[in-house]
Amino acid sequence: MSQSIVIIGAGPAGLTAAYELLKKGQVSVTILEATGEIGGISRTKNYKGNRMDIGGHRFFSKSDKAMDFWKEIMPLEDRERGISPDQADLLFLIRHRLSRILFLRKFFDYPVTLNGSTIRGLGFSRLMKIGVSYLKICFRPVKDIDSLEKFFISRFGVELYETFFKDYTEKVWGVPCSQISPDWGAQRVKGLSVSKALLHSLKKPFLKKSTVNGKKVETSLIESFMYPKYGPGQLWEEVARRVVAMGGEIRFGQRVDQVSVENGRIVSVAAVDENGVRSAVEGDYFLSTMPVRDLIGAMGPAAPEKVKEVAEGLVYRDFMTVGLLLDSLKLKDPKAENGRVMDDWIYVQERDVKIGRLQLFNNWSPYMVKDPDTVFMGLEYFCDEGDEMWNTPDQEFIDFAVGELEKLGIVERSHVKDAVLIRVPKAYPAYFGTYGQFGEIRKFTDSLENLFLLGRNGQHRYNNMDHSMLTAMAAAEAILSGNVRDKSPVWEINTEEEYHEEKQGA
Repeated sequence: MSQSIVIIGAGPAGLTAAYELLKKGQVSVTILEATGEIGGISRTKNYKGNRMDIGGHRFFSKSDKAMDFWKEIMPLEDRERGISPDQADLLFLIRHRLSRILFLRKFFDYPVTLNGSTIRGLGFSRLMKIGVSYLKICFRPVKDIDSLEKFFISRFGVELYETFFKDYTEKVWGVPCSQISPDWGAQRVKGLSVSKALLHSLKKPFLKKSTVNGKKVETSLIESFMYPKYGPGQLWEEVARRVVAMGGEIRFGQRVDQVSVENGRIVSVAAVDENGVRSAVEGDYFLSTMPVRDLIGAMGPAAPEKVKEVAEGLVYRDFMTVGLLLDSLKLKDPKAENGRVMDDWIYVQERDVKIGRLQLFNNWSPYMVKDPDTVFMGLEYFCDEGDEMWNTPDQEFIDFAVGELEKLGIVERSHVKDAVLIRVPKAYPAYFGTYGQFGEIRKFTDSLENLFLLGRNGQHRYNNMDHSMLTAMAAAEAILSGNVRDKSPVWEINTEEEYHEEKQGA
C-alpha cells in the first residue's frame, strides 16, 4: 500500500526529499509551502527581467550524491557535445570563482593568501604582527574553545582574527563573537587554516580552472563551480516540475501552524492560507523544513515544557538585499585588463558602513541580466526582523544603501537606473540564545518516529545547500528502507570530518 508523505517547505531539502521519494518508492507526496515561490533562500528573484540570487549559491559539493543529483536535473555545459547556453536554457555553466575582501578600500584575496598584493595592502608592520600572532598560537594552542572568537583565534591567531574575521562576523550576527558557539565556525570554516590557505596559494598557478570536482580542496578554496544559466531558482523550479510530473502535489500559500501528535506519532498538520482558510493534511510520515521554533510551537501541549522553552529561545538572523541596476560601476579592478570587477561576491570588511556583502549577478551568469551593458548588483545587509533597519521604508533604505556604496567609491548615484528591496526572515539560524540546549529538542523530535527534521531551519543548523539536500536524501532512504527509528544519519550531515576535510575522490 502506498505511503503518504507530507513535506513542509519547498526549498532544497523539501524538494530533494520529494524527488527522491517519488523516484524510488511507491508513495504519495504533498508539499506545503508557506509562500508562493519555489526554492526557499535558494530561489531566484526575477525583477523586470533581471535576476537576483538570494544569498548567493555556488553549486559545488564534496558529496558525489549532491553533484550527481544536480547533474541529473541539468546537464553541464559542454560545447563540444553541443550543450551550449546559446542553444539551451536548462544547463549548468562552468564559472571561475573569484571572491575578495574589501578592506582599507583595497581588495584582498578571500580567503586571505600571502602574496604581493596582500603584503602591499596590509603593510609590512601589520603583516609581521599577523605572522607573530599566528606563531604564538602554533606554540601555545588555545584551550577550552567555548566560543567562536576562540575558534577563530585557534585557527588564525589574534591579529588575523581581528583584521579579517571579527568585524564581518559581528555584522552578520549582531552580537560579539565571544557570545557565539564555536559550532558555527566548525561548520562554516571547516578545515580551513592558515597553513592550508598558504599551501593552496602555492598550488593555485597549477590548478585547472575548469575543474568542478575538487574533492580534496576546502570549499572556501575552490577555483570553479557550476551555476544554472538563470540562477539557482531555475534548478529548483525544474525539480518542482518533475515532482509534480511524478504525481507529487505542491500547495502554495500554506503556512503550517498546528501539528497534531498522538501516541508518539504525528497524525496530521493544519495550515492556513492568506485568506485565513484552514485545511488539515494527514500522512504516514512528516518531513519538516520549517523553523524549529515554529514547529515546536505548533505542537501545543504535545511538546514538553522544557522543549518549548528551548525552542522559544532559539534566535534567527534576518536578511535584506537591495537589487541595484546600474549603467556602470565606478569601482575598477587595477589587476583586470579592462578594469572590470569580476568577483561573484565581495565581503565588505569596512567598519564605517553597515553593508556586509556585495554580489555581482552579471558574474554569476551573464544571462542573469536583461541588458548586458548594465550591471546588476545585490547589496546584502544583516538585521533582526522588526528592528530599525528592517522597518525602514523601501525607498529610504535603498537611498541609504546607495549612499554607502558612494562612500566606498563603488558607484555614482547618477548611474543608478532602478532598484528593488527584498526582505528574508529567518535566513540564518543563530548559534547563541538557547542553541546550546538544542539537544533537548532533538531528543524529543527524534522520539516521534514518523517525523524528520531537514535543512537549514528544520535542523537549526547553518547548512549549505548541498548539506540540506543530503539530510533529505538520508530521510528518504530511511523511509524507503523502513529504518526510521534511527535518525542519526540525518543529523550527521555537515558534522563528519570525511565530508569537511578528508574526502578522497577521483
